[in-house]
Amino acid sequence: MPRMATQANVPEYSEQSIRVLKGLEPVKQRPGMYTRTDNPLHIIQEVLDNAADEALAGFGKKIKVTLHADGSVAIEDDGRGIPFGLHPEEKAPVIELVFTRLHAGGKFDKGKGGAYSFSGGLHGVGVSVTNALSTRMEVTSFREGQVARLVFAAGDVAEPLRLRPANLGAEADPEQPRDRKQGTTVRVWPDAKYFESAQLPLTELTHLLRSKAVLMPGVSVTLLNEKTRDSQTWQYKGGLRDYLQQTLNGEPVIPLFEGEGSADGGHDSFAEGEGAGWCVAFTEDGAPVRESYVNLIPTPAGGTHESGLRDGLFQAVKGFIELHALAPKGVKLLPEDVFARASYVLSAKVLDPQFQGQIKERLNSRDAVRLVSSFVKPTLELWLNQHVEYGKKLAELAIKAAQTRQKAGQKVEKRKGSGVAVLPGKLTDCESRDLAHNEVFLVEGDSAGGSAKMGRDKENQAVLPLRGKVLNTWEVDRDRLFANTEIHDIAVAIGVDPHGPNDQPDMSGLRYGKVCILSDADVDGSHIQVLLLTLFFRHFPKLIEAGHVFVARPPLYRIDAPARGKKPATKAYALDEGELNVILDKLRKEGVKEGGWTISRFKGLGEMNAEQLWDTTLNPDTRRLLPVQLGAFDFARTESHITKLMGKGEAAARRELMELCGDSVEVDV
Repeated sequence: MPRMATQANVPEYSEQSIRVLKGLEPVKQRPGMYTRTDNPLHIIQEVLDNAADEALAGFGKKIKVTLHADGSVAIEDDGRGIPFGLHPEEKAPVIELVFTRLHAGGKFDKGKGGAYSFSGGLHGVGVSVTNALSTRMEVTSFREGQVARLVFAAGDVAEPLRLRPANLGAEADPEQPRDRKQGTTVRVWPDAKYFESAQLPLTELTHLLRSKAVLMPGVSVTLLNEKTRDSQTWQYKGGLRDYLQQTLNGEPVIPLFEGEGSADGGHDSFAEGEGAGWCVAFTEDGAPVRESYVNLIPTPAGGTHESGLRDGLFQAVKGFIELHALAPKGVKLLPEDVFARASYVLSAKVLDPQFQGQIKERLNSRDAVRLVSSFVKPTLELWLNQHVEYGKKLAELAIKAAQTRQKAGQKVEKRKGSGVAVLPGKLTDCESRDLAHNEVFLVEGDSAGGSAKMGRDKENQAVLPLRGKVLNTWEVDRDRLFANTEIHDIAVAIGVDPHGPNDQPDMSGLRYGKVCILSDADVDGSHIQVLLLTLFFRHFPKLIEAGHVFVARPPLYRIDAPARGKKPATKAYALDEGELNVILDKLRKEGVKEGGWTISRFKGLGEMNAEQLWDTTLNPDTRRLLPVQLGAFDFARTESHITKLMGKGEAAARRELMELCGDSVEVDV
């Protein structure tokens, strides 16, 4: 019998149950939400990024990082120095607010009126997180003929702000060391209790500093280690080309392709200064070297700017091959064929970038695809047609990759071809048989299925529309699954039989590398997601374990903005309220009057036309696709949770769960 909730065993829930975390408390309680906790490198990088932003804005030429013998790290720059006067609204020194308040900084106002046009810092969170997770922090600002010094301990002010005249010029006191005219020095003692290892990874730090020098030609970056007395200084004049040549694995097939481009003041779609610089090499051997940055911030997980580079390279090479009729009969080129042997360094400048998470490992700004591609494609097209022999060598490399891929796909098809079940009639299949690139979308409803069929990439995207809500299969015997038409069609389309967590199913019949659940962005859509995830967890667990199951995230809002100045009317999409607010803030900064935009809320996927569905949900370059992962989990415990949610005899347990946790959920009505 399920345990009934009683007054005795339900914790008291009252006004006293609610805690309001103030100041830097949220960071100390949940550091993993704000930074990487494997080692302190990221909190040091936050200070370094501020110094780099000064150089990016044109106000600094030197950055020095010192690893002190006591374990502290100091970062010096010769930028403008952090202001230390009183904030007009907060009535506290600005230098104190920057290090003690979340969301306080100088990088919210982009464009001509702000202190920083382009910057990696966005949220005003970075250095306050560094402060919160350090036992001590000393900040010194040289500015306006004065020196300001402030000391913090565990995020709190330990020594209040002190000002003294700077020791400068001919009247300088010979007894005292001479001060810099301007700049900032921040010395940090990371608190070991917040990190798995207190040691800074020197290889990663060195790589980070070197990359800053590469991306800012003419700026010198120095690393001094007090313990070993080693000192290194990097200053590049050749920029990306020199850097890629030094790090490249294997001999390039053609000379390195280098270029840059940025929007001018009259550009229709992008702000003045937005653009990218890149250097690309194509090799037949060796592991590709791939590095990308946005406003000098490294993005190891890539993102939409890398997608733009891929798209630009692919479109240019494909156009060259078609112009010179180089493709053998039956060979269809995909972006991966051109990109597979590419090594590159990409540096994008985006006015108001949207990153995935605070640690900014991936760029999510949808416009960055078009931004980078619009500069890369014409530049490479011109270069290839000026160097036809090199163009033919590159085409040969891409065609060879396409032929290898197609042969691999044919081998898989031959092995599984005999005796396969008849595919369901409502499945609109894709043309390719390449398992690695093929995707099937399980789409809620026939109307959405129609838009998906029209908007998809026929080469590698299949669509299976589902009618109504799928059966709750948590307590359905495996032998009875195929009695349900929808589940029968899903299993046959995927090509894998139902199985249990301890079974070893035959995966050779798998027809798609990605099985994507695509439902409405509302509550009903979430319910269908849960029913399908229940089906996969209970009856196809090896698909999840092997990383084949994904959830597509269509947008909930569409925002139509009017024309402003030379910029034409635009449309944007938002997944949720948070993204909606970010887009509206950006429109306000661009001068759109309050309420001058139109916001539409999608009631379902069926309201989107094929083009909208492709742009927001199907296009690999701009969509949000969440992998469903089990990870190192306790299977029995997870099974227990799903039983509580999906079991038919679990009403009392579900009610208890709702009573305990219901207030933490926002209801969508």
